[in-house]
Order: sequence, then C-alpha cells, then structure tokens
Amino acid sequence: MRFKFPTKKSQSLVTSAPTPVVWPLDPDVTFLNHGSFGSCPLPMLEFQRELRERMERQPVKFFVRDLEEWLDWARIRLAKFLGGKAENLVFVPNATSGVNAVLRSLTFEPGDELLVTDHEYNACRNALDYVAQRSGARVVVAKIPFPLASAEEIIDAVMGAVTWRTRLALLDHVTSQTGLVLPVEFLVRELNARGVDTLVDGAHAPGMVELNLHALNAAYYTGNCHKWLCAPKGAAFLHVREDRQKDIRPLVISHGANSLRTDRSRFQIEFGWMGTSDPSAALCVPKSIEFVRSLRPGGWDEVMNHNRDLALAARRTLCAALDVPPPCPDEFIGALASVPLPDARDSAPSKSPLYLDALQDELLAKFQIEVPVIPWPAPPKRLLRISAQLYNSLPQYEKLAGALNKLV
Repeated sequence: MRFKFPTKKSQSLVTSAPTPVVWPLDPDVTFLNHGSFGSCPLPMLEFQRELRERMERQPVKFFVRDLEEWLDWARIRLAKFLGGKAENLVFVPNATSGVNAVLRSLTFEPGDELLVTDHEYNACRNALDYVAQRSGARVVVAKIPFPLASAEEIIDAVMGAVTWRTRLALLDHVTSQTGLVLPVEFLVRELNARGVDTLVDGAHAPGMVELNLHALNAAYYTGNCHKWLCAPKGAAFLHVREDRQKDIRPLVISHGANSLRTDRSRFQIEFGWMGTSDPSAALCVPKSIEFVRSLRPGGWDEVMNHNRDLALAARRTLCAALDVPPPCPDEFIGALASVPLPDARDSAPSKSPLYLDALQDELLAKFQIEVPVIPWPAPPKRLLRISAQLYNSLPQYEKLAGALNKLV
C-alpha cells in the first residue's frame, strides 16, 4: 500500500436539522445542486449590495483610492484560510478563468506532453486542447476508472502516463462529474520530484476539503469562492508559486503591463487591475468565510464534516434505491457524490453548454427536485450527482430516491 487517504472521525450528525433559513433558495424546490453554482446567503448579498452602493456613490474614490487596499485586505484573509501567502494569490472571476490564465501564459513546443485525466472538467479540458493545438503539444489522457476501488488506481493512471516529455499536469482536486476527491497532495509531490509542474483545478475544494496551499506546493492552484465558501458569483482565486509568477499574465492585458511601480510584484500589479468590473464579490469573500464559520459551533471543521456525512448518507440512500453498489470507497467523498443511472433513452446533445438531461427536467417538473444528471463518460451513460450543504437534510434525498424509483 503506497498511499492511504487521511480520514477523520466526524462529530456532526446527518440527522441534525438543517441550518435556519439564510439562503435565498426557492422554498418550493428541493435544491440538491449546490455544487454547480453554489448559493449565496442573504447576509452576504446584503453586504454586496452595500459595497455596490458605495461604488456607485463615488466611483473614483472606490476604484482609484480605495479598491487596491480593500483587495489586499481580502487576499490576506483568504490566503490565511487557504494556508497560502497573500502575495502569491490574486482574484479571478472563476476557476475556469484561472486555468485559462495559466495555460495561455505558458509556452509549449511541438512534442511537449500535457497530462490530464479523463475526469477533468470539460471547460478546462477544452482550454488545454486549445493551447496544445496552437503549440503542437500533445494532450495525454490518464484514464481513471469509475467505479473506483483504491487510490492506487488513480496514482498508477496519472504517474504511469508521465514521460520525459511531460511539461504540465492539469489535475482536478475534486472531480466535477464523478465527485472524487483526488489524492492531489501525493500526486503533486510525485510530479514535482519528476520535474513536472501541476496546475490544480480546485474549483470545488475551498470550503469542502482541508486545503493548505503552502504544504501542497503546486506550481499553480485555482479555486472558486462562490461554491462551498458561499461568496457571491464572480469570486475565485489563482495561487501561483513565487518561482513561477514571472511567466503568468492575466487574460486581460491592461494598465499594469507598463506600470513603473516597484512596491509590489508585476504579478500583483497586472492581476490587480484588468479594467473596470464589479469587484464586490471578491471583497465579500472574508465576510463569507466568517459567516459560514459562524453557522456551526465547531466552525469550518464541523461544516465540512457535516456536509461530508450528509453526502455519504445520501449516497447510501440512493444506491439502495437504485440497487447499485457505491462506485467508490467513502474516503474519496467530500460534499459531492455521484451514482450511476440506467442509460438515457434520448442521448441528443443538450441545448445548454451545461448539463440538462431529460431526467433532470422531469425531476424538477414532476417532483420539484433540482439535481444534475451528467452524461459520463459519454452518452447514453450518465450519472446522478448530489451535493450536500447546510441547508440540506436527509429526507430531501429520500424524496429524490422515491422519485427515481418512479422515473427510472
């Protein structure tokens, strides 16, 4: 056994009542899809409204005199929560933008190999394919089985695909479609030892799993704040190790490109101003961290343990209803869990760039349940993915199980 996931005994109970209503969710819909876009608590939306009013009351003061200091304050507090350094962290609109900023900044040559798994989020895989096509590099896909039996299957798939030509590995921390928490600490360490930089797509990780960016030591890490940190939409971060910052430029080249300032890094100067936009979501992040921490006596540890316990209990309920075994051991689950469904009857492409299976529509129309049905690995194969957040409770997943028994 070369690797074993660390596990913790949870102190929370999945039978406990959901957190009192602080989310603006439709009370007539059973919302089991926090993972796609998150949901921002009402106090955060009110704080964002106040920031926007201040911005419009005196825009020059807000953007020219105050904004940089406020963004510094927000970065310092987010970096502390993530176990990183504020000077290595910048705000971006979403994790996909963070992945694109890194990939579009790096230079690859014909014959270089870019490593990715077959569980990578489609948008970020498309970005990797794009830069490979432009440079003549080759995308190498490590195939991780699902159902999955052990961490060794992940490690063998990824490390077995590394060659002397491998220049970069793009790895999910938590896979979007299959909901697996990958052993990124082990993988990054092994890739670093072979001279391969890692870009970690941590879209789901902040607020779902323990994260220490300094200890992880990945060259690049990007994550969303609007999902499990519950900040407003448009808040995400990119963390770049200091020795890699000189090569990374924002997607939008703006005033910072020829700034004469020497009081901070070029990395901070360029990402700090990319043109006029609404920065209120990023400025809400420290308050979101503190607010969600306040919702449980044990703070963030209890929040994450509660959500994981609930996701595992929900998965057991759904697997029993569908008469399928759990597709991976419990140790790979955070606050997302996917279970296989019978093949789709209609595998026509969705009109949405995101998932919208006919069964997903049926569940909403007939049972007022919102939960994603994901084509994976390719139609007609599909998965049902549930999320667990403080506003959810076990009876909601039991309702979903009953609905599935009627529809599939």
